[in-house]
Order: sequence, then C-alpha cells, then structure tokens
Amino acid sequence: MIKEYLHINKILDLTKWKRLQDSLATVTKLAILTVDYKGIPVTSHSSCQAFCQSVRKDPELLPYCQKCDSRGGLEAVRLNEPYVYLCHFNIVDIAIPITIDGKYIGAVMAGQVKLADPEKGTDLEQIVTSKNVPMHAEKLKELQEEYDQLPVMTYEEVVKISNMLSLLCNYIVEEALNKNLLVEMFEKASGNQQSLNLATILPGYSIRNIESIKKEMTNAIADAYLKTSPNEAETANPVLQPAFEYIYGHKSEQVSLKHMAELCHLSPSYFSRLFAKETGENFTTYLAKLKIKWAKQLLEITDMPVSQISDELGFNESGYFIKIFKKFEEITPALYRKYIQKQ
Repeated sequence: MIKEYLHINKILDLTKWKRLQDSLATVTKLAILTVDYKGIPVTSHSSCQAFCQSVRKDPELLPYCQKCDSRGGLEAVRLNEPYVYLCHFNIVDIAIPITIDGKYIGAVMAGQVKLADPEKGTDLEQIVTSKNVPMHAEKLKELQEEYDQLPVMTYEEVVKISNMLSLLCNYIVEEALNKNLLVEMFEKASGNQQSLNLATILPGYSIRNIESIKKEMTNAIADAYLKTSPNEAETANPVLQPAFEYIYGHKSEQVSLKHMAELCHLSPSYFSRLFAKETGENFTTYLAKLKIKWAKQLLEITDMPVSQISDELGFNESGYFIKIFKKFEEITPALYRKYIQKQ
C-alpha cells in the first residue's frame, strides 16, 4: 500500500509545504527548493538569490542547475544523509534526501551560499562541470555584482543547518504519511465494517516517538546557530563532566539539578556543593546566565522573534524569558537586539 504514496505531491499539501519552506529559508538564510525523485521541482524557489535567479533564467544554463539538483539528490540518498557539494558555479549547495521505508521520493535542495572558510571545503565535490567554460565565465563576469552579494557562511554552519533541515523535513513527511495511512485505515474499516490495524496496510512500518523527535528538532535548531568551543564544556572536576556535557548538548531543554546529579551518580545536595565550588555560582544562577548568553547570540546573529528564542532555549513562556533576560542584562531582549543592530 505504501507504493501509492511514493510521490511527494501525494504525501504533502504542497501549498502548506511551500509556506513552511519560505519560513525555513528566512530563518536559515538559505535558498530552498523541493524536487521529486527525478530532480524536477515540485515547489518554486524560496529566497532564491539574484545571481541564481538570473542563471536559471538562461535556457543554456538552466539544464546545469537541474542536473545539480538531480545528481545532488541521488548522491544524498546513496549516502543516506545530507550531501554538501559545489554547483557548476562553485557555489555551496545541499541536497537533503526524503525517504519513505528506504525509498527515495525526493529531496530538499538548499544553499546558494559561499564559504567564509573555503579551506575547510576543499573536499567538496563539484557535482556538475561545465563543458562550455567560456559561457560560464562570461555569465559570471556579467553577474559579478550579484555573485558578490551571495550570503557567506562557515562550513560548520552549513553542516549544522543541513542536519537540522534533514531532521525537520523527514519528520514532517513521515507524519504526513502516517496521517494519510490512518485516514485510509479508517475509510477501509468503515467500508468493510471491520477493524484494520496499521500493520495490515503497511507491514513492518513503525511510527517514531513524536515527542522525542520534536525534542531533537528543537535541539538541532539551537545547535545550528550556537557554537560551543571544545573547552567550554570541560570541567576541572571530572565527576561533574557528564552534567556539563549534557547542559551544552541540550540547549533547548529545561535541565534540572536532580537529573544532573543522577547523571553524575551523586546526591542532589552533594552535586549542588560540588557544582558551586566548580563554577562559583549555584546551579540555577549558572544555568540562567548561560541561557541568557545563548539568547544574546541568537538575538545578534538571527532574525528569530523573541518568542521563538524563548522556545528554542527551553523557557516555559516568553514573558518569563524576558523577565530573566532583563534581570541579568537590565534591558529587554528586543531593546538589546535594537542596540546591537545600531552598532
């Protein structure tokens, strides 16, 4: 029965998907396009850069772009992970495979950026090379101003965002499929006046734990923007190391002292004393300051609304987040962002 759903346009409401795609493009600063398993677009581009728009309007160059989309998607599904590569103009692109039950149904193509640290991208493959070098050189010269305006990201940022998009897109597609299958199951049960289970419709197919996936998605979004230096999560007392690693690895969670004590195999009271000795602050204050530090980074480098930043960092509601932010910074998050933008 799953074969009926192996076309991406039969699984997704493409109008709603396009709205989501537009939002993702705005947040990540990447151009995004969704293609089917043949590499044929099923959505229009979101936030397509002026340079790439002009190239794709050129009838001689468009086939190169489409080949990049097609081959990038196939390479991504072969590797079973997001595939970062260079297009025929040496611009960084990402292919994120969408699979169902191991079957490739399409891909989310993102990118249209240049690397801030090109030395880290020396292993990236140029997936399609031009047979007409003069034509490409002439177009690049013609569009040099637009090319210079392409967004710039570090290689690490590209990889983190690609992993976040992979988790998010595959989760949404899987949940859409689950909904379609459950509707079909209900219709069959109603029509036959008998009960059918999901295994009857789709043998061997399992639904993931939704809460777990949502938690992973939120962590991925925060991690895509917040960088942790190697020594930041290190501690002088090795007994406390599991707690620090968890805190820095789960930026979107409300981390409790009790949970951290359990990770370190200590009683809460003894953990609290050791933690205060290590950091010079009690657990609650240290964690709050750390969250505000991360919040400041997100306010500085993203356009996320304050309410979204509050959610990304695990605050119960934005009013409480604003209160804590003001307590430590003596200014609201919105005013902090405004002040930073003026500098």
